[in-house]
Amino acid sequence: MTQQLGLFADPLAGPAGLRHTDNFIDAALEQALIGRIAALPLQRFQFGAFEGNRRVASFGYRYDYSLQRLAEAEPIPDWVLPIARQVEAWAGLPEASVRQVLCTEYEAGVGIGWHRDKPHFDKVLGLSLGAPCKFRFRRRSGERWERHTLEALPRSLYMMDGEARSQWEHSIPPVEARRYSITFRTMKRV
Repeated sequence: MTQQLGLFADPLAGPAGLRHTDNFIDAALEQALIGRIAALPLQRFQFGAFEGNRRVASFGYRYDYSLQRLAEAEPIPDWVLPIARQVEAWAGLPEASVRQVLCTEYEAGVGIGWHRDKPHFDKVLGLSLGAPCKFRFRRRSGERWERHTLEALPRSLYMMDGEARSQWEHSIPPVEARRYSITFRTMKRV
């Protein structure tokens, strides 16, 4: 563990471009958001011929794995927009930068494997709701892996930008209790 943490100038900071804050919203708003997400017509995550155990709803855009491209989705709901504006302000982004929102439900025992978000997206911000999770990062360094784990507590917010977004993969091991998240993504300029 000490050797692993020694890979970073500030071991608690993790990958360059990773920002995090606890208590981004209060408990009452968290419960209201959980209620909104639970009421959505959530569907099992589809990636090609495979189906994930987490359930999701995409807004603004969604990635169509069968066509291998972005597709338009339902507009971002009005109840998400005030939170999106708060997220943008915290991240120092211009208003209306968030163009894609993904609401996710993880039942106990469900996680998500190692991946990077699609290259169509730029900054990725996530609001953790319900139960805590270990948000893991890794990148190859020669024959070894550099690793970092962020304890994402309920009501916390993270942002992946720079190296954290482009060079590091991330995953969530199976959660111990039901967890929800709202992921906010900006679009990459082409």
